[in-house]
Amino acid sequence: MADAPVIYSGHGFSPQGDKCRYLLPPHLRKIVTQSSGNQNLLFVTRHESWNCLIGFGRSYYEKLHSEIDRDHEMAIRAGLPFDRAARDLIFGDVAETSYDASGRVILPAYLRKIVGIDDGPIYFHAARELFTMWAPAVLEAQEGSQWMVARAACASFMAGQARGRR
Repeated sequence: MADAPVIYSGHGFSPQGDKCRYLLPPHLRKIVTQSSGNQNLLFVTRHESWNCLIGFGRSYYEKLHSEIDRDHEMAIRAGLPFDRAARDLIFGDVAETSYDASGRVILPAYLRKIVGIDDGPIYFHAARELFTMWAPAVLEAQEGSQWMVARAACASFMAGQARGRR
Protein backbone atom coordinates (compact mmCIF):
# COMPACT_ATOMS: atom_id res chain seq x y z
CA MET A 1 0.00 0.00 0.00
CA ALA A 2 2.97 2.33 0.51
CA ASP A 3 3.26 3.10 -3.22
CA ALA A 4 -0.46 2.97 -3.97
CA PRO A 5 -2.39 6.22 -3.71
CA VAL A 6 -4.35 6.73 -0.52
CA ILE A 7 -7.98 7.26 -1.42
CA TYR A 8 -10.70 7.41 1.18
CA SER A 9 -14.32 6.94 0.13
CA GLY A 10 -17.67 6.65 1.83
CA HIS A 11 -18.94 7.97 5.12
CA GLY A 12 -19.67 6.94 8.68
CA PHE A 13 -21.00 8.07 12.00
CA SER A 14 -20.01 7.74 15.62
CA PRO A 15 -21.68 8.91 18.79
CA GLN A 16 -19.30 9.85 21.56
CA GLY A 17 -18.59 6.78 23.64
CA ASP A 18 -17.24 6.29 27.11
CA LYS A 19 -14.08 8.20 28.06
CA CYS A 20 -14.78 10.71 25.23
CA ARG A 21 -13.86 8.14 22.59
CA TYR A 22 -15.18 7.91 19.05
CA LEU A 23 -15.15 4.92 16.74
CA LEU A 24 -13.36 5.31 13.41
CA PRO A 25 -15.44 3.61 10.72
CA PRO A 26 -13.70 0.34 9.74
CA HIS A 27 -13.32 1.23 6.03
CA LEU A 28 -11.57 4.51 6.95
CA ARG A 29 -9.56 2.94 9.77
CA LYS A 30 -8.13 0.30 7.44
CA ILE A 31 -6.74 2.96 5.10
CA VAL A 32 -5.42 5.13 7.95
CA THR A 33 -3.57 2.12 9.35
CA GLN A 34 -2.10 1.18 5.96
CA SER A 35 -1.07 4.76 5.19
CA SER A 36 0.57 5.01 8.63
CA GLY A 37 2.92 2.09 8.01
CA ASN A 38 0.52 -0.44 9.58
CA GLN A 39 0.46 1.54 12.83
CA ASN A 40 -2.72 2.75 14.48
CA LEU A 41 -1.84 6.43 14.02
CA LEU A 42 -4.29 9.13 13.04
CA PHE A 43 -3.36 12.73 12.32
CA VAL A 44 -6.07 15.33 12.94
CA THR A 45 -6.39 19.07 12.42
CA ARG A 46 -8.97 21.67 11.49
CA HIS A 47 -9.81 22.09 7.81
CA GLU A 48 -8.42 25.40 6.58
CA SER A 49 -11.71 26.52 4.98
CA TRP A 50 -14.55 24.45 6.44
CA ASN A 51 -15.54 24.30 10.09
CA CYS A 52 -14.69 20.62 10.49
CA LEU A 53 -11.77 18.40 11.36
CA ILE A 54 -9.74 16.43 8.85
CA GLY A 55 -8.11 13.08 9.48
CA PHE A 56 -5.37 11.29 7.60
CA GLY A 57 -2.50 8.84 7.94
CA ARG A 58 1.25 9.41 8.11
CA SER A 59 1.70 9.32 4.32
CA TYR A 60 -0.44 12.46 3.87
CA TYR A 61 1.34 14.15 6.77
CA GLU A 62 4.65 13.51 5.02
CA LYS A 63 3.17 14.70 1.73
CA LEU A 64 2.45 18.06 3.38
CA HIS A 65 6.21 18.48 3.93
CA SER A 66 6.89 17.75 0.27
CA GLU A 67 4.17 20.12 -0.95
CA ILE A 68 5.54 23.01 1.10
CA ASP A 69 9.05 22.31 -0.22
CA ARG A 70 7.71 22.19 -3.79
CA ASP A 71 5.69 25.39 -3.41
CA HIS A 72 8.72 27.15 -1.91
CA GLU A 73 10.94 26.07 -4.81
CA MET A 74 8.34 27.15 -7.37
CA ALA A 75 8.04 30.57 -5.72
CA ILE A 76 11.81 31.03 -5.76
CA ARG A 77 12.00 30.10 -9.45
CA ALA A 78 9.17 32.50 -10.29
CA GLY A 79 10.62 35.29 -8.13
CA LEU A 80 7.49 35.35 -5.98
CA PRO A 81 7.33 35.87 -2.22
CA PHE A 82 6.78 32.78 -0.09
CA ASP A 83 6.21 32.84 3.66
CA ARG A 84 7.69 29.50 4.60
CA ALA A 85 7.23 30.09 8.34
CA ALA A 86 3.51 30.75 7.85
CA ARG A 87 3.08 27.57 5.81
CA ASP A 88 5.08 25.51 8.32
CA LEU A 89 2.66 26.51 11.09
CA ILE A 90 0.32 23.75 9.96
CA PHE A 91 2.61 21.20 11.60
CA GLY A 92 1.91 22.78 14.98
CA ASP A 93 -1.81 22.46 14.31
CA VAL A 94 -1.76 18.73 13.55
CA ALA A 95 -2.42 16.39 16.47
CA GLU A 96 -1.14 12.82 16.30
CA THR A 97 -3.30 10.33 18.15
CA SER A 98 -3.53 6.58 18.29
CA TYR A 99 -6.52 4.29 18.26
CA ASP A 100 -7.03 0.79 19.58
CA ALA A 101 -7.71 -2.35 17.53
CA SER A 102 -11.45 -1.62 17.65
CA GLY A 103 -10.90 1.87 16.22
CA ARG A 104 -11.67 3.75 19.43
CA VAL A 105 -9.90 7.10 19.35
CA ILE A 106 -9.80 10.15 21.58
CA LEU A 107 -9.81 13.30 19.49
CA PRO A 108 -8.27 16.33 21.20
CA ALA A 109 -10.95 18.30 23.05
CA TYR A 110 -9.58 21.66 21.88
CA LEU A 111 -9.94 20.63 18.21
CA ARG A 112 -13.43 19.21 18.74
CA LYS A 113 -14.50 22.40 20.51
CA ILE A 114 -13.38 24.79 17.75
CA VAL A 115 -15.47 22.92 15.14
CA GLY A 116 -18.55 22.52 17.35
CA ILE A 117 -18.28 18.79 18.05
CA ASP A 118 -17.89 19.20 21.83
CA ASP A 119 -19.53 16.10 23.35
CA GLY A 120 -21.80 15.14 20.47
CA PRO A 121 -21.58 12.66 17.61
CA ILE A 122 -19.31 12.91 14.58
CA TYR A 123 -20.20 12.40 10.95
CA PHE A 124 -17.27 11.17 8.80
CA HIS A 125 -17.11 11.99 5.10
CA ALA A 126 -14.29 10.90 2.78
CA ALA A 127 -12.54 13.51 0.69
CA ARG A 128 -10.04 11.55 -1.40
CA GLU A 129 -6.67 11.80 0.42
CA LEU A 130 -8.23 12.60 3.77
CA PHE A 131 -11.60 12.49 5.46
CA THR A 132 -13.63 15.16 7.19
CA MET A 133 -15.24 14.93 10.63
CA TRP A 134 -18.30 17.08 11.26
CA ALA A 135 -20.62 18.06 14.05
CA PRO A 136 -24.01 17.20 12.50
CA ALA A 137 -25.44 20.68 13.19
CA VAL A 138 -22.45 22.35 11.52
CA LEU A 139 -22.74 20.11 8.46
CA GLU A 140 -26.48 20.78 8.25
CA ALA A 141 -25.73 24.53 8.08
CA GLN A 142 -23.39 24.10 5.07
CA GLU A 143 -24.83 25.82 2.02
CA GLY A 144 -24.59 24.54 -1.53
CA SER A 145 -25.67 21.49 -3.44
CA GLN A 146 -22.27 19.80 -3.01
CA TRP A 147 -23.29 19.10 0.61
CA MET A 148 -26.66 17.50 -0.27
CA VAL A 149 -25.50 13.87 -0.05
CA ALA A 150 -23.41 14.43 3.08
CA ARG A 151 -26.31 16.18 4.85
CA ALA A 152 -28.73 13.42 3.86
CA ALA A 153 -26.34 10.65 4.97
CA CYS A 154 -25.69 12.39 8.29
CA ALA A 155 -29.43 12.87 8.87
CA SER A 156 -29.98 9.17 8.14
CA PHE A 157 -27.30 8.17 10.66
CA MET A 158 -28.79 10.53 13.23
CA ALA A 159 -32.28 9.08 12.69
CA GLY A 160 -30.90 5.56 13.06
CA GLN A 161 -29.19 6.52 16.29
CA ALA A 162 -32.40 8.06 17.63
CA ARG A 163 -34.36 4.88 16.77
CA GLY A 164 -31.72 2.81 18.54
CA ARG A 165 -32.19 4.76 21.79
CA ARG A 166 -35.93 4.06 21.99
